[in-house]
Amino acid sequence: MLNKLKRMVSGTPEETLPTPSQGPDPYMLGLQDATYSGWFNQQTNELFSGFPISPEDTVLDVGCGDGGNVHFCAMRGAKMIIADIDAAKVEATRQRLASTPARELECLVTDSNPLPLASETATRVVCTEVIEHVDDPSAFLSELVRVGQHGSLYLLSVPHPSSEDIQKDFAAAEYFQKPNHIRVISEEQFKKMATDAGLEIISHSQYGFYWSLWMLFFWEAKVGFDNPDHPLLQSWAQTWQTLLNSPRGPAIKQALDAVIAKSQVIIARKP
Repeated sequence: MLNKLKRMVSGTPEETLPTPSQGPDPYMLGLQDATYSGWFNQQTNELFSGFPISPEDTVLDVGCGDGGNVHFCAMRGAKMIIADIDAAKVEATRQRLASTPARELECLVTDSNPLPLASETATRVVCTEVIEHVDDPSAFLSELVRVGQHGSLYLLSVPHPSSEDIQKDFAAAEYFQKPNHIRVISEEQFKKMATDAGLEIISHSQYGFYWSLWMLFFWEAKVGFDNPDHPLLQSWAQTWQTLLNSPRGPAIKQALDAVIAKSQVIIARKP
């Protein structure tokens, strides 16, 4: 269940989820919310603000999961390298990308220790909501940096501590146990991880107030992820949809994201 929940809140456009009996689909609403935060810009071909994708790029996604991020990149014609420890996810993503205009597709089943790739392979490296799971973030990030070309861009994200802190007293016990979140990473720790690995940080941002509260309400609702149908969740989704549709809704969303955020995102460059 927790893996499914992680995929739901990570902002990937490939998931299909059950629609509650009333109100907006929580996933589609979350995707709309993510686009307001800079994800999946169809006009600028940016996977996230400051992270453009072109047909000339070689994109490596480590911990690709079900492939939402890589699908966006594959649709831009880039060469795709997908890597995940879960063979079933890699195969499912391979099938999903088969009909895209990606100029090449390479699939790796690996724990990334080490990555089975030559040094300086990728021009774009994506790793979202993974670092909080790994035993040795320093060694993990060193591998990510090794396989990037000089001048390559990195898109890294981890949960924001503001959201993790409010979940602690309410989340299922396994949420903060291996193989799930085994560490809470502060903003300063996240930036230090990136710079210690040899990256130059371009931007550091946060987003996801909607998902932070949705998760909190999810624990209280005590429903299964496969059927997250509960008045509390329906009411929250409807409230957020109404807010986003209001004239100042996106601005209010940004103000709330600055207070409690689901995720923090670093865009960085390898010198």
